[in-house]
Amino acid sequence: MPEQSSDAQKIQKLSGVERSALLMLGLGEKHAAEILRHMGPKEVQEIGLAMASLSNVTNSQMELVMQDFVGAIGEQTSLGVGSDEYIRNMLTSALGADKAGGVIDRILLGRNSKGLEQLKWMDPRAIAELIRLEHPQIISIVLSFLDPDQAAGVLAEFPERVRTDIIMRVAALEGIQPAALQELDEILEKQFSGGSNVKSSTLGGVKKAADILNFVDGTMEAKVIEQINEVDEDLSQQIQDNMFVFENLIDVDDRGMQTLLREVSSDQLLLALRGAPTELRDKIFKNMSSRAAEMLKDDLEAAPPAKLSDVEAAQKEILTVARRLADAGEINLGGSGGEEFV
Repeated sequence: MPEQSSDAQKIQKLSGVERSALLMLGLGEKHAAEILRHMGPKEVQEIGLAMASLSNVTNSQMELVMQDFVGAIGEQTSLGVGSDEYIRNMLTSALGADKAGGVIDRILLGRNSKGLEQLKWMDPRAIAELIRLEHPQIISIVLSFLDPDQAAGVLAEFPERVRTDIIMRVAALEGIQPAALQELDEILEKQFSGGSNVKSSTLGGVKKAADILNFVDGTMEAKVIEQINEVDEDLSQQIQDNMFVFENLIDVDDRGMQTLLREVSSDQLLLALRGAPTELRDKIFKNMSSRAAEMLKDDLEAAPPAKLSDVEAAQKEILTVARRLADAGEINLGGSGGEEFV
């Protein structure tokens, strides 16, 4: 009985990704492969890394994870699952044809695309090489389709003079005709082979441009903002207002902060807090156990000087986790602002 209690405590300490990895291992190679086929590149990578790092898993721990999974599945319903028509009719009835159009596009976009979706599995450098000779407007559409961190990696591969133009085009992009998006998808797909049938989309915008800049190197980010400001001061301010930086985590409520801290390693947090204001540090300490908070404070005092680039990188890694949790509805990021890293 004590052993089962200990196993239960260990399971509770595991992150959601680690529990998913444990479940994949328990399902067996064939069933796990079928599930992974329906996941995106980031999810596959995260779960794959977690599976590789798991060790000394007991039968009791595996059973507990399976029980939690069965319990969660039992609360779900299959009503309307997999039916595009059901989703379209429901949202149209709720919002009206005009408002529902953009929402539907965002939900269903890329589900059946091949070319554009394939890009999400590629290295940023390979994507940059693939689209380097395209018109900047095409490049901006491609970056708008990618996740912000991946788009930031692609942006970094372009010359400095091109980056500003691309980000300004992303910010100005409010939509794209379905036929044009389908044509772009087909062009890309020909390079990967296969057929295509893509839905219409609302891509880009100021928020997308801000999301991409959130993930680029701090020096590059400042340079791009400065150059945009020289061309369009109002647009520059709009982008900065929509950027979510590390200091903004102070707006996350206590429950959300606790959820975030469970997903962040102590080494990441130690490095990231080197550049954090006192108010944010205090909020993080408040949402840890008193023992863990004291240990972190001691480590911060004893830690040797760190490079600003390393501190910024750790902060951006934590922001990546925060955005993933926010996208999953597990935390609310609260307000946003344009503060720079310190």
